[in-house]
Amino acid sequence: MSVSTSESAGIDLVTGGTGFIGAHVVRALLAKGARVRCLVRPAGVRRNLDGLAVDLVEGDLRDGASLFRAMSGIRTVYHCAADYRLWARDPRELYASNVEGTRNVLAAAAKAGVRRIVYTSSVAAIGIAHDGAADEETPMHPGDLIGAYKKSKYEAELVARQAADDGLPVVIVNPSTPLGELDVKPTPTGQIIVDFLNGKMPAYVETGLNLVDVRDVAAGHLLAAEKGRIGERYILGNRNATLKELFDVLARISGLRSPRVKLPHWIPMAFAAVDTTWSKVTGRAPRVPFDSARMARHRMYFESAKAVRELGLPQTPIEQALERAVQWFRDNGYVHGLAVAS
Repeated sequence: MSVSTSESAGIDLVTGGTGFIGAHVVRALLAKGARVRCLVRPAGVRRNLDGLAVDLVEGDLRDGASLFRAMSGIRTVYHCAADYRLWARDPRELYASNVEGTRNVLAAAAKAGVRRIVYTSSVAAIGIAHDGAADEETPMHPGDLIGAYKKSKYEAELVARQAADDGLPVVIVNPSTPLGELDVKPTPTGQIIVDFLNGKMPAYVETGLNLVDVRDVAAGHLLAAEKGRIGERYILGNRNATLKELFDVLARISGLRSPRVKLPHWIPMAFAAVDTTWSKVTGRAPRVPFDSARMARHRMYFESAKAVRELGLPQTPIEQALERAVQWFRDNGYVHGLAVAS
């Protein structure tokens, strides 16, 4: 892979640099010799940027003035920031960050005259292939838009695509399910790994997802900036796997037992419905969001051939990413349970 950067060519701005994908984009840029600026919230957790030679600028996706200030001298914008939650007591928060935040970032970038914008969308903005794997051209049907997160990412991508149609140099990347270290929050998939390591996954449902090393996702962002076609979307993914296959790999890595009981979908759906209803009363995030249980009814498989062909997206075996994830979660205090060895 060859991604050229030059200090004389300007500064790269990363929004969401404290998050899972963004933190890896920052590291990939630094490894190529780029000068990096990160937009950070005044009260945000910055653990993923500790010790890195980056310029921190405080701002907010909802504040256009702070965004424009952050764009000064910027060459390329990597807009990785997003509100990634499958449940929110007030779904309007997701739209404020994901849709209006994206609109504000693109408006500030246009005003500042940046050279290239890489927008981090999601496979959540792509339709579901109910027989096989979806690609960049798979249409989104109304029934595929399950929950506020998917709807907000879909609408945000429409904003980015319209900006590209209007002449803004936007390239869209659609990560699938990234795996690896630095998953601080953690993400919903990272929480599945943590729960497995803590012995809280006694059973599984028949579902599927596309897995990819988060370092490959970061590399895909840089490659999109260099080689991506304006207005195009690129799925950053790798291996399609069932949830049971994911658990089996985790079992081999961790030495713990993979769940052997397969539940019918109505059981987690019923539990999630009750849990999510109670969360609306308490404000506590549900252990299993109802939208997550609804999505699990589908195998969300995706095809990343376009990104491999046009960008040169790496395809690192997911076992390597899972090994790093397991070690990182263990080293950073996420694992407390006494799970049973296989």
